[in-house]
This record gives sequence, C-alpha cells and structure tokens, in this order.
Amino acid sequence: MSEVPSTLFTAAPDWRWLIVFYFFLGGIAGGAYFIAVLIDLVGRPVDRPLARLGYRVAFPLTVVCGILLILDLTRPLRFWHMIVASETLRPMIKWWSPMSVGAWALLVFGFFALLSFLAALAEDGRPRWRSLTRLRPPGIPGTIAVVLGGLLGFFIAGYTGVLLAVTNRPIWSDTSLIGLVFLVSSASTGAATLMLLARRRASASLEGLPALERFDAWMLVLELLALVALVLSLGSLARLWLNTWGVLLVLGVVVLGIVVPLLLYRRARASGLASATAAILVLVGGFLLRVVIVLSSESV
Repeated sequence: MSEVPSTLFTAAPDWRWLIVFYFFLGGIAGGAYFIAVLIDLVGRPVDRPLARLGYRVAFPLTVVCGILLILDLTRPLRFWHMIVASETLRPMIKWWSPMSVGAWALLVFGFFALLSFLAALAEDGRPRWRSLTRLRPPGIPGTIAVVLGGLLGFFIAGYTGVLLAVTNRPIWSDTSLIGLVFLVSSASTGAATLMLLARRRASASLEGLPALERFDAWMLVLELLALVALVLSLGSLARLWLNTWGVLLVLGVVVLGIVVPLLLYRRARASGLASATAAILVLVGGFLLRVVIVLSSESV
C-alpha cells in the first residue's frame, strides 16, 4: 500500500484570484523588464524603442502587484508590517521567510523599475527632464541601474513559483520545478506583451519583432519541456489533475497557450495577424497556467 503524502492533510492558505493575478502580472513585469535590459545591453540601437516600451510596462504592473498583495492581506492597512518592525519602526527583513524576501524584492524592483520608467518617459520627451536619460545604458549609471533591476526582475519572475514550493501544500511542495516553469512562462508572457503593444504604438520600432518572436518561440518550447518534467516529478500525485484541472492544463495551457502559438509564429512573417494572435494566446496560456497551479491545490 503506497504512502499518502502528508501535504494532502495540510490547510490551504486560501489564495484565490488576487494571488493568481499577482503571479500573472508580476511575471509579465519581471519578464518585460528583463527583456528590455537584454535589448539595451546587447540589442541594436534601432531596437531601443522596444526596450523603452518594456520599462513603461514593468513599473505600472509592479504597482498593481503591490496593490493586489495588500488587498489579499487579512488586514490590508497593516501591509507595512511586512517591511517595517512595528515596535521599532526599523526596516525588517527575515531572510528565512520567502514572503519577507519576496516583499522586499518587489519593493526594490519597483524602485529600479521606477527609475527606468522615468528614463523611458524622458527619452519620449515627457517629462522634459533630459538628465533622467542617463538612467539607461550606455552610460555607466544607467547600465548599473538596469543590470540590478534586471536581476531583480529575473528573481521576481521565478520567485512566485519558489514561494509555492516552500508552502506545504499538495502539488506546490511536491515538486521543485514550479519556479522554473513560472520563470520561463514569465519570459514568454513578457515578450508577448511587448509584441502586442509594439504593434499598437507608432513610436515603437517593429524591426525587432521577428527576433522577439523567435525568443518567445524558444521560451514556449522550454516551457513545454518544463511542464512535462513537472508532471513527471509529481509521480502519483499527478492524479490530482485527472479532472477538470487536468483538462484545463492540457487544452488551455499546452494546446492553446503553447502549441498553437508555436504554429502561428511559423506563419508570422507572412501575416502580422498570426503573430498578434499567437501573442494573445501566449498570455491566455500563461494566465491559465497560474490558475491551474494555484487553484487546483487550493481545491484539495
């Protein structure tokens, strides 16, 4: 008789739609910022508008993520207790607590995202603070700022999956691959968001879109491989997805959010509509991935 995993007997943390949207939007913010940094550091000068778009996406989404986390607290007005000790009013970080580390990471990432956001606005001519453009490469201050912000964006993109892994709940703590899946998915959804917005903005260069499509295609392949590895790593617990959640994972995430976009990207050069449709489906698949991972464990 097989041993029943202890995670099946733990209480759920009651994470619902606010957390699902936080994981989804936080992934896009981290992914878009990291991609923007890559474009700034190793891309062509003609692609700088695309990087600028990434910075303009990352900061507002980071603010929304902070609001979602605050609203999810039992007592939202005490959100500052996560970063400040109520007795001494001094900054407080608990290195052993993933939630404390995550709160600080989101706060510091938001600071760097703000700097890059202001620099992007300055380059667009508003506000007319030309000195802020130094907060972007190729200058040394701008390079240091985006490298630090990019590392934090990379961390934010995968941290949410790691947070689930250290929570003693079925599926979440029964595999170590959720962080990897979320990280790759964040890169993919971040790229898809930039592609959609760039096609709607006349000021954004479209010359870098083919490279961005190829990047997203590779991320989708990696995401598919990571998902297969995740299911295999669950062993017998994978049976928890032999229901509606499993159908949503296969049809919504794998087929609609990965396989179909990969096929559409092959036609993207001949049709801009195919590329836009693929990007939309990538975002749908990325959202459904987080719905399945979070809510399926909550329902046990």
